Amino acid sequence: MADPATITAAIAANVRGQRAHRGLTLDELAARSNVSRGMLIQIEQGRTNPSVNTLTRIADALGVTLARLVEVADTPVVRVVHESEVVTFRHPGGGSARLLVGTDAPAILELWDWRLEPGEHHDGDAHPAGTREMLTVLEGRLTLTVYGRSHLVGPGDAVVFSADRPHRYANEHDEPLRFVMVVTEPPVPPDGTVSPDGTVSPDGTVPPDGTGASEVIESADGGREAS
Repeated sequence: MADPATITAAIAANVRGQRAHRGLTLDELAARSNVSRGMLIQIEQGRTNPSVNTLTRIADALGVTLARLVEVADTPVVRVVHESEVVTFRHPGGGSARLLVGTDAPAILELWDWRLEPGEHHDGDAHPAGTREMLTVLEGRLTLTVYGRSHLVGPGDAVVFSADRPHRYANEHDEPLRFVMVVTEPPVPPDGTVSPDGTVSPDGTVPPDGTGASEVIESADGGREAS
């Protein structure tokens, strides 16, 4: 596992580089990402260890994956990620989220290994329109909440859901929870935004009521709700 100082330095360099490449000022990136200018300065100077949600907002604003922002070295044509290179985000309750590997645009993908201890939960921010997450539970039981509905996902179950609205992963049971997750974000045309059903609005916006969204959540077990 890369040491925290190396990861912090990589994040600082990557955020600075991606922002400079796009010709954005700190104020412009702050407005796009909803991350304060002061926090961006601390990140770019390597003086803080940002959370997953903060980095996700910045990555979305820059049009890159979170994996690109935590990349310690340049990505070659073929890359093997060794155990020592995996970036781990620790949760206060003892769980963790390990970003195993990710790809940059236009095929934006991330592969995660999540662990949540009993009673732990993580609230995920809404990703860009059209983003989907797919996961399978390896151990324990996951309570997944999307669009205000909770779904119980047990060992061996798999689920895919629209992740462009706030969502929550929770371990509401007595045993540890582990699941593997893939995040996939569609490419966005320069003149529009992809909506949850794959359509593009001419003005680059998605209707606030989610009109046009087909399936919010699909589960291998029929999408049973959590009790």
